[in-house]
Amino acid sequence: MNIQRFSVFGTDNIGVYIFTNDKYTIIPKNLDKGSKEIIQDNLKTELIETSIADSYLIGVFVAGNNHSILLPRIAKESEIKVIKEAAKDINVEIVDVRATALGNVILTNDRSALLYPEFSDAEANTIKKALGVEEVKKGTVAQVIVVGSVGVLTTKGGLVHIEAREDELKLLSSFFKTNLEVGTINFGSAFIRSGMIANSYGALVGTSTTGPEILRIQRAFSE
Repeated sequence: MNIQRFSVFGTDNIGVYIFTNDKYTIIPKNLDKGSKEIIQDNLKTELIETSIADSYLIGVFVAGNNHSILLPRIAKESEIKVIKEAAKDINVEIVDVRATALGNVILTNDRSALLYPEFSDAEANTIKKALGVEEVKKGTVAQVIVVGSVGVLTTKGGLVHIEAREDELKLLSSFFKTNLEVGTINFGSAFIRSGMIANSYGALVGTSTTGPEILRIQRAFSE
């Protein structure tokens, strides 16, 4: 996997601004040309430029996989239209659940989804259908309830919170049907999602991510 250090708006917290799957990367509208070229070269996707609820925190509000892109109920009609028109060949769905920071509360790949434990069973079922996954469950990672913020997954692998126990990691790997490793990002942050975006083709990490952290990421995402 090709891994490149990157920053957005002068910050290493690139994952809060960007969502990607294997086909599309949703980015803030005012990114410079050089940044857009780095994203495209690394992730090999089409770019969709928009905001969500008039915010550029796209990675916080959007969740999804290669089947679906899930948008929060607070997304504006104009924003939904931009994404739906650009991503015509996958499911784009507005999910009417209490939580709006979907990127923080849903950890998913194409097979399974781990959800914020405070979701109701009905909400969990809504998310399962919208994502098109085989299995969902509510739970935590390393006792953190905002599960989407402490992991990045693809079908090829995943990196989760450094304090996830060995038995927990084994269960999660089995649940997501892919190899998972523990690690950190941006010189020691356990909130993996805030500093990393990845798909099957490549990954971008915050510029303060160290060499040993990158080696761990490469191991996590090598099939």
